[in-house]
Amino acid sequence: LRYFRVRLTKLGVDVRLATAATADSLQAEGFQEFVIATGVQARTPQIRGIEHASVISYPQLLSGQRQAGARVAIIGAGGIGFDVATFLTTAHSTDHRSAVLEFQREWGIDAALGTPGGLLPPVTPAHGRSVWLLQRKPGKLGASLGSTTGWIHRRALAQRGVIMRGGVNYESIDDAGLHLRTDQGIETLVIDNVIVCAGQESVATLNAELVAAGRAPHLIGGALLAAELDAERAIREGTELAARL
Repeated sequence: LRYFRVRLTKLGVDVRLATAATADSLQAEGFQEFVIATGVQARTPQIRGIEHASVISYPQLLSGQRQAGARVAIIGAGGIGFDVATFLTTAHSTDHRSAVLEFQREWGIDAALGTPGGLLPPVTPAHGRSVWLLQRKPGKLGASLGSTTGWIHRRALAQRGVIMRGGVNYESIDDAGLHLRTDQGIETLVIDNVIVCAGQESVATLNAELVAAGRAPHLIGGALLAAELDAERAIREGTELAARL
């Protein structure tokens, strides 16, 4: 972020924060090209009781706006679901050195190379939570993750005691917990919080406003396509568009 702030300053880019853009305001300033890179917002699934006080969206959790309790169910086992499960089972230290040492302990890395191969018995970090990672479709969780890293995420969560389950339907959420339907019937998970990681939706309202005004804006990144969004695609689309413009 610091790199980009410096580059934008050196290139003379007019950065306006806390400013809502509208079709009228943009056209009034005489802009000729419009790039809509407004990204995505968390999708809210249609589940009875989704408005319950125990429900937290992943942006609320990761931003620190809401805190999760000791027993947590995560709805959705895509990339965000795995990230949230990792977040919930990690001891968060503001000290960089402590974070590095914790990673080395978990993966059995002897940075001092005092043991054969620089390896030590791995030590699973204590996190004090019971976590369920759930998905509707049956089969292995994390199948859509990167082929070279997916197994690492699954193994790390398994070592931390995260319960991963596929083939469940979300019936409802209430004071009793999260009610699931499986092949064995109805089951209730007694939890403190439900974290919703059920995908994203494009944020492209401004695009529609500009099109209605007779303009031809350029959509890129999550605003263009929310499904399977990754940073590489978003950055590539922005770079290629800038080259064309």
